[in-house]
Amino acid sequence: MNPITIVITAAVSAVLTFVVIRLLDHLRRRDAEAEAREIVAQAEKEIETRRREAELELKERTLQQKAEIEKELSAIRQELHEKERSLDKRQDLLEQQAQELRKREQMVEHNQRKLAEQIAENRRRSEQLDRLIHEHQQKLQEVSRLPREEAERRLMSLLEEELKKETGERILRYEQQFKEAAEAKAREILITTIQRYAASHTADTTTSTIDIPNDEMKGRIIGREGRNIRAFEKATGVDVIIDDTPGVVVVSSFDTVRREVARLALKKLISDGRIHPSRIEEVVSRTQKELDDYLMKLGREAAQEVDVHGLQERIIYLLGRLHFRTSYSQNVLRHSIEVAFLAGMMADELGMDAALARRCGLLHDIGKAADHEAEGGHPKIGADILRRAGEPPEVVHAALGHHDDVRIAHPYTVLVAAADACSASRPGSRRETLERYIKRMEELEKIAKEFSGVEQAYAIQAGREVRVMLRAQDTDDALAARLCRDIAKAYQERLTYPGEIKVTVIREARFSEVAK
Repeated sequence: MNPITIVITAAVSAVLTFVVIRLLDHLRRRDAEAEAREIVAQAEKEIETRRREAELELKERTLQQKAEIEKELSAIRQELHEKERSLDKRQDLLEQQAQELRKREQMVEHNQRKLAEQIAENRRRSEQLDRLIHEHQQKLQEVSRLPREEAERRLMSLLEEELKKETGERILRYEQQFKEAAEAKAREILITTIQRYAASHTADTTTSTIDIPNDEMKGRIIGREGRNIRAFEKATGVDVIIDDTPGVVVVSSFDTVRREVARLALKKLISDGRIHPSRIEEVVSRTQKELDDYLMKLGREAAQEVDVHGLQERIIYLLGRLHFRTSYSQNVLRHSIEVAFLAGMMADELGMDAALARRCGLLHDIGKAADHEAEGGHPKIGADILRRAGEPPEVVHAALGHHDDVRIAHPYTVLVAAADACSASRPGSRRETLERYIKRMEELEKIAKEFSGVEQAYAIQAGREVRVMLRAQDTDDALAARLCRDIAKAYQERLTYPGEIKVTVIREARFSEVAK
């Protein structure tokens, strides 16, 4: 190869090398620019993402601060509302106190006027008596010309007659004042006693429901040709009602103790699964014994609660039976315990034997636990049971006469009768449906409004008292007394209700003027 060829080849190689290098450099530069642009774009995206995150975080913080502020504002508003309610209560209390103060001022003014009238009346009578004495003295001296001793004797006889008449009037007035004071003291004792004691009452119905696991159990309870259900009803003395109601069996009986035995026994039989006549008799017998033990436990707990000791086992058992007895939906055992506490507290207030009063109150309704075993009302049955048990005469008479035969010779009977009335008539003790309650209230008010001269009538104290407002311009005191009697008579003839309803007729005239 000649030199020229070598030079040309070298030159061409150099040129090609230069071109390749420039091409590679151009490619690297382009890749670097693309990579730079990608880095810039990614950085811009990251900046935008961080900006959005910062905005979201700022919004979240703003919302959180707003929620905290609203919460604080709500707490402040609640606090202000509570303070406003407290101020309203205080204002109501102040208004009540002001009203009570005005009533007392009116009472004081009335007493002052009454006292002034009595003083004026006494002064007038004294002057009249002096005038009569003077006139009699003159007549005796002028007409009869009797000796001084005879004139003095006749004058003294006349004075004695006048004094007898005035003494009789004073006695009647003092008797009325004593009666009013005694009634006020009795009301005070009753109110104090009721405020010191209050208890809740439970109500039972004549049926009990027992849950069953499936409808197949109904067939097992009935048994082949009904032999199981007949054996159960014979052993317990209740009616078992099995109908299409899913998942339940109903036990019905007016004897709550037998119904409870049947309920517990049926639950045991369903839980055990073995239901046949011999097994039914065994379970019912065992359940009866368990319930008897439970009744004894209830009786002992009741006696311990009111601190009454020394009761016979038969009396304790009958006390336990009262737990399953109700009177107008009021549990009789709880009622007896409440009467015991009320009677004992009233006896304390009067300085009598509180323990004996509690014993009388606890056992006053014991006849209700055995009235299915003997004829007659529960007072007579209870008195016979307590007499045979060797209870004191006061306890026997409290059971016999706490409804009707109340004698002053047996003061504990009076206390038990008052406690029995308080326990039975206080709000919440005897339950009735809301519809019947509202209907009875409406009937009481409606009957009272039917009479002429009645402006408004209000049934209060759960329907045991009715306040009747009369129009003063259309009536007088005599008509008000007659309306009171007629309204009470209308209630007796047209309504059926437990206990008593007190009718109070109010006739009042008010006059007011404005001083300018």
